[in-house]
Amino acid sequence: MGRIKQLSKHLINQIAAGEVIERPASVVKELTENSIDAGATKISIDITNDCRDIRIADNGSGIHPDDIMLAFSKHATSKIATDEDLYNIHTLGFRGEALSSIISISKLTCTTRTKDFENGTKVKCENSEVKYSQTGCAVGTIMEVKDLFYNIPARLKFLKSSVTEFSYIQELVQSIALAHSECSLELKKNGKTMLKTSGQNNLLQTIKEVYSGDVTKNLKEVLKTDDLSGLKISGYVSTPNYTRSSKKSYHIYINGRSVKDAVFLKSIDTAYKALIANGKYPFIVLNLEIPPSDVDVNVHPTKKEVRYKNPNQIFNFIYTSIQGGLSNYVERQIQNLEQFKPEPLTVEEKSANVIDFSERKQEKEGIFVDKQEDTVYLSDNAFEKLEKMHEPVEQKQFFNPVIKEDEIEENIIGQYKNTYILIEKDDGLEIVDQHIAEERYNYEKLRSEKQIASQMLFISDVVSVSNSEVELIKENLEKFEKFGFGIEFTKENELIFRKVPQILAKVNPKEIIADILENIEGDIDGLEEHIMRTTACKASVKAGQKLSLWQMQEIIKKWRTTKMPYTCPHGRPITHTISHKEIAGFFERNE
Repeated sequence: MGRIKQLSKHLINQIAAGEVIERPASVVKELTENSIDAGATKISIDITNDCRDIRIADNGSGIHPDDIMLAFSKHATSKIATDEDLYNIHTLGFRGEALSSIISISKLTCTTRTKDFENGTKVKCENSEVKYSQTGCAVGTIMEVKDLFYNIPARLKFLKSSVTEFSYIQELVQSIALAHSECSLELKKNGKTMLKTSGQNNLLQTIKEVYSGDVTKNLKEVLKTDDLSGLKISGYVSTPNYTRSSKKSYHIYINGRSVKDAVFLKSIDTAYKALIANGKYPFIVLNLEIPPSDVDVNVHPTKKEVRYKNPNQIFNFIYTSIQGGLSNYVERQIQNLEQFKPEPLTVEEKSANVIDFSERKQEKEGIFVDKQEDTVYLSDNAFEKLEKMHEPVEQKQFFNPVIKEDEIEENIIGQYKNTYILIEKDDGLEIVDQHIAEERYNYEKLRSEKQIASQMLFISDVVSVSNSEVELIKENLEKFEKFGFGIEFTKENELIFRKVPQILAKVNPKEIIADILENIEGDIDGLEEHIMRTTACKASVKAGQKLSLWQMQEIIKKWRTTKMPYTCPHGRPITHTISHKEIAGFFERNE
């Protein structure tokens, strides 16, 4: 092995650039985030030369002329100064690595001016060498990167096609736009505008500008705050009947920073677990605001990963917030109710989907505390009393159900194929799958009932089960009992039902157990969920079954009261509406 020697400044910067700058999108990320940290309200991004030339102009605060040389030095930054600052970060950038990395692998020109000076400063950088001069320019900063990776040919070979590289840039700018709706962003490719947002500080408007109005029609607002812990989450999530084929539509942020966080992702997946089918994913735009001291963002060079001081608390907060948004609950602040604060649950308790109302529910003067859902429901009388209270001690968050007006009798036209209920609505024709609608109602009813009524069976078919199924059933007899099933083994591999849930009195028990065991698919921990889903399904009216008008009215009336009226527990959509405008347009009517 050779002698140890000091590497040159340029080589050191190139090594660091390998961690920070992976591809052209990395340059766009670092420079755009700098613009946002500088308070810019307008940012223009121009991409040319197969994504190797990048120009980013902003109207931010600019760089002070005395700091300009230092700005391109390694680990030079205005965003932190002490050890304590590293755990109290309020900006997107903070390491001071980006500019020194970029100038080591490209030819960069920076033109900048602050409001305190009549003239600006122009800096030219190449091979980590920096030269500057005075120039005339507007307040703000223009960064022009030329010939990216010109001096690292090996890195150029690893780049994808210009179309693919630009798609990475476009996805990045979309993500930044959704995190900062207060800032107007424009992305151009070879002079053509590919994306533009208005910067109206309206997230829903930004989503519409980035995607389409079709997306915004299927979104529910999420808004929850907890002043005691300093947590706040805001944004939008799609209804379960509007899904995508991948998690690319997950836009999740911590204090405005895009992250790929396992706790955040798990809370989303758990909230949608019984609402959407496998392989389908919701559209998510959520920003979690958390005290900087409670989260460590200095984990990975790309700053994508974070660590929380209390991950269970974060999981529960995000999970219940999404449930609240999907359940049409609105945020209200009330005072001095520490004695009603629900007990925190672990991730394992949440994901187990175990419900025991006898242990989790408390009631006092119209205040219902649901420990599992980490939510407090208040009657109108309770709210009136609370609003009259004086001397607030601290702000707590609770959810108050949206009170719906009494629905008028549904204008049901009839059945189609004895499977779908047709309903005339003001805005069009609503088509409801009768089986799935009742299944959703039965499922939520099972989840909420304290005691499930059972029907004793005097005669039961003998059900044969395998050795592995025998062990599974015997170990979980209490869970079956909890949901109204009484199982008795007559032989080692044979069982009979002594009782079944009352709603399943007319269903062959052999079908029930076979369906439960068939759908476990190795998920033993999710046995209770499978029992509830199977029970709800078997108890519901079947497709192809002719119904009277009264039966249809009852199914629709019950379904309208459900908390999650979008999909069945297996994720299939329940309803579809064909708008009156669409129908009239087909028949060429101007109505």
